[in-house]
Amino acid sequence: MTRRRRSPSLPCAVRVQAAGFALGHRRDGSVRRLFFSLLDIHVRAKRRRPDAAGVRSVDVTIDASRGLWARVFSPSPTKGEALPVVVFFHGGGFVLFSAASFYYDRLCRRICRELRAVVVSVNYRLAPAHRFPAAYDDGLAALRYLEANGLPEAAAVDLSSCFLAGDSAGGNMVHHVAHVCGGGGGEHDVEVAEAFPAAMVAIGGFDLLKGWQARYVEALRGKGKAVRVVEYPGAIHGFCLFPELADSGELVEEMKLFVQEHRTKRVQ
Repeated sequence: MTRRRRSPSLPCAVRVQAAGFALGHRRDGSVRRLFFSLLDIHVRAKRRRPDAAGVRSVDVTIDASRGLWARVFSPSPTKGEALPVVVFFHGGGFVLFSAASFYYDRLCRRICRELRAVVVSVNYRLAPAHRFPAAYDDGLAALRYLEANGLPEAAAVDLSSCFLAGDSAGGNMVHHVAHVCGGGGGEHDVEVAEAFPAAMVAIGGFDLLKGWQARYVEALRGKGKAVRVVEYPGAIHGFCLFPELADSGELVEEMKLFVQEHRTKRVQ
């Protein structure tokens, strides 16, 4: 007898979208770029007209020579309030999507609104046109830009409360950037700098990469680093991109709690 594989319970709209992205992948792991280009709808920043929740966005050039830029999301300002900063790296296997992609623009707006944080979504260079370590270099360049220039076009920010976030390939970038900024050098296996910050890792029960995520958590803990693990047994890879899913909302709430907890420690 063979046991039938269980499938995640998803709303019809999410199931259709997920199936569309699945069709964009070949069995050998490569992607159908033309197919993905049809699914990857880009949206403009909303600098003059904020959305219904009062979130404004503007595209900021970080390094014109390499085409590096970021989309900065700011909530409606409150007098005397200095907001934390979340630097976000989108997913897509280092070859797909953009800070202007509809799914990531929508997610970053939600993070901005719910966390009351300024979100800097980095539009790093993609492979194969820009090979390793171009994406990592761009992630580091974005943080150095913030340190040198701040965010003059955003609401008042507290750059001492800067957090890194990302999904899929973007999560990989978070680790690398945090490692190097913490004083680390080249990476072999999971290298962790002495000043590597506390981390939160989200694991979906239907994510094909959940084994790698669990091993990553073990590696960090094995090196004495603080890690909060949030698990969603019914979640698929990239579930945070779909606001229709309850797990997506719960993850954003966990992010909010994480930022509040660690920002408070810094302020004290």
